[in-house]
Amino acid sequence: MLCRPGSRPLVISAVTLAICSLLVWGANALLLPSASSEAGWSTPAKAKADVPASGTAVAGKPALTPAGYVYTSASGERITDVVRRLWPQTEYMTRAELEAALRSANHLERATFLRPGQQVVVPGYETAPIAEKPLPAARDFEVRAIYLTGTMAGSRLGLDVVRRWREAGGNAVVFDIKDADGILNVPFEHALAGKTHAAIPNLPKYVRYLHRQNMRAIARIALFRDERLVTEHPELAVRSKKSGQPWTENGKLVWTDSSNRAVQEYNLALAKYVAASGADEVQFDYVRFPAEGDQKDAVFAFFTEHPTWRRADVITDFVKRGYVALHAAGVALSLDVFGIMAWQEKEDLAQTGQDVAELARHCDIMAPMIYPSHFFNMEGYANPGDAPEHFISESMDRFRKVTSGSNVVLRPWLQAFAWRTKTYSVDYVITQVRTAREHGGVGFQFWNAQNSYPKPLLAMQEMRLASGKYFKGDELPGPSNTATPSASH
Repeated sequence: MLCRPGSRPLVISAVTLAICSLLVWGANALLLPSASSEAGWSTPAKAKADVPASGTAVAGKPALTPAGYVYTSASGERITDVVRRLWPQTEYMTRAELEAALRSANHLERATFLRPGQQVVVPGYETAPIAEKPLPAARDFEVRAIYLTGTMAGSRLGLDVVRRWREAGGNAVVFDIKDADGILNVPFEHALAGKTHAAIPNLPKYVRYLHRQNMRAIARIALFRDERLVTEHPELAVRSKKSGQPWTENGKLVWTDSSNRAVQEYNLALAKYVAASGADEVQFDYVRFPAEGDQKDAVFAFFTEHPTWRRADVITDFVKRGYVALHAAGVALSLDVFGIMAWQEKEDLAQTGQDVAELARHCDIMAPMIYPSHFFNMEGYANPGDAPEHFISESMDRFRKVTSGSNVVLRPWLQAFAWRTKTYSVDYVITQVRTAREHGGVGFQFWNAQNSYPKPLLAMQEMRLASGKYFKGDELPGPSNTATPSASH
């Protein structure tokens, strides 16, 4: 049995080191382009338009006519202002698309203003809320995914990234509903939701966009590390035994109490909202307790509510409830777990509460984060980032052993960034995919905090030429299977 060489200096666990690394390169996400210029899709609850009776022209509101929905200008208006107002209730994903269609349909290629009383046909106008449903897929459907932040997913650039990933042979996207900053990217109404960012203001519309390209919609929710929530509601924080005040992790107030019932119910309600919007899978991240900071000073609600429980009991109980709720909606549940958890070190389990063997029985997919560069001081490798074949094979073998008998699908997160490795390349990406599959992985997910995937895109083109070697080419049964390039052979 392989183990860490030597003792743990300063009692710093491998989980702690992994977290530190994530914070270093994850900060790059702040460099993402803003998508605020595209924000404004209608919410599911407000998607129904205020439409006059058929054939009745009312200034400022679209009316149904034999020619389609017609908008009558109340006064001289800029075409761009009309587009901004009507875009949320159209099928178009960006304002630029609607403007181009509206100008073309009404021969307004050079116009800037509409005249008072001028009527224009509004292409793609929708009056009813979108009712998107999850697409059926086998439990072992082989996902080929990339990760997008909510801001990127809802932007024009993000839509282009999705298109290029689909053309390269990808069949899924993991996108943020809520990241660890706690900011919501969807208009979710809840007492604890606060002000939403709404980078994806109409979630069913975004899911429909993915489904129309035969892509699996995987909605990621960062659970208990929620900086926005704990800042606005410090009563939901972990408590400090010494001071009685909110506990901080290395001086930062970022963790809610994972065992606090109100926190759990808030996250479960968000997951149900996502499921009702048509997502095919909800992915729980930060499904754990804090693993850094002064652990002995941290006081959690379960100390008094369930004095015989361990942290693992809390996390498993929460996951069980999420699993039941999502399955009732026909939606799959996946869990992100530290790659180091495959080594089953007692300290890592005690701190995170991630009992992999038990959790595997209450989810459909387990997604171990096995980025080679994150295995510090492991297996005698001075530069683990340059040994992808070793660390991915060793991790996957261990995860298979720990989860044996559970029927869970192992779909790893793979490294799509050059941090702490001098060998990151197209071949590096291909090596990860091949090794993961050879050691029990079913599909894969690429992570890059900046959502930049040039090497995975090139790798996909190369892997598609080798029929069945890297992936079997699963595709969703959707309405446009022949409209986009297929990855099957």
